[in-house]
Amino acid sequence: MRWIEVCINTPREEIDTRCEELAALGAGGFVIENEDDFREFLENNHQYWDYVDKELSDSFSGVSRIKTYLADDEDGRAILAAIRNAYGAVSVSFVEDSDWENNWREYYKPIEIGKKLVVVPEWEEIPAGGRIPLRLDPGLIFGTGSHPTTRMCLAALEDFAGSGKRVLDLGCGSGILGIGALNLGCESCTGCDIDPKAPDVACANAALNDIGSERFRVYAGDILTDASLRSLLGSGYDIVLANIVSDVIIPLSAHVGDFLAEDGVFITSGIIDGREDEVAAAIRSNGFVITAHHCEEEWHCFVCVRAARCGG
Repeated sequence: MRWIEVCINTPREEIDTRCEELAALGAGGFVIENEDDFREFLENNHQYWDYVDKELSDSFSGVSRIKTYLADDEDGRAILAAIRNAYGAVSVSFVEDSDWENNWREYYKPIEIGKKLVVVPEWEEIPAGGRIPLRLDPGLIFGTGSHPTTRMCLAALEDFAGSGKRVLDLGCGSGILGIGALNLGCESCTGCDIDPKAPDVACANAALNDIGSERFRVYAGDILTDASLRSLLGSGYDIVLANIVSDVIIPLSAHVGDFLAEDGVFITSGIIDGREDEVAAAIRSNGFVITAHHCEEEWHCFVCVRAARCGG
């Protein structure tokens, strides 16, 4: 079946009234797209920032609109005529039933990262070229490989991953960083995320890469407030990863030393322009030296080791 997608630009303060008017005309199933709501969601859900790339963010710039869907039949076209009569010019497009579930997939293609990896959506063929594939279902949860913070972390991992190494991924999301570490040759990875959906999603993505529970395990919880969870995660990790946001990295830096082996490395990103000095100061105050500082677009990534390794 084909549907008519009708988009009506509407001032934010008129959204509710306009929806009532559209319902009276026979429309239903409204989708509200509003830049203010989008920004408010991001501000209150920092853990999802990695999932929001620039293309998605730009698509909400200056937006305030209502979308509704009408059956492409005589009744639907009559409602469309009534909407046009009431509001003048409206944007109209057509959507097939078969498009609803899978249209979003067209935005996800293989992404080459660093010198070795290529992130491949599960429905795409692995591209030629000899890169190490990292299979992912990007529709499940945040962490797709498209965001600069993820790319920088994976690229930095290439310099430290290797046989026998144990990895801890804090704020693991989709599991992309831990899976990347394992595909680069690390022995095992433990992940943790505040989102209760993360264990199932990350392990499902691990399975796409033929990684089982003996090498990859994930816990849900808040390590900043849960000492028992920190104890459960253990210590002695060769690599600790944290691709989160500055407001979490700053207090987290006080705990990283408890997880990390003496000669281990801490790779962290999610640090937006303007916060890098504040985050760097917190990291240094907790006994680390920043050995590399990568920057891409408006984001920063630090590679850190214990100060004692550098004679500090």
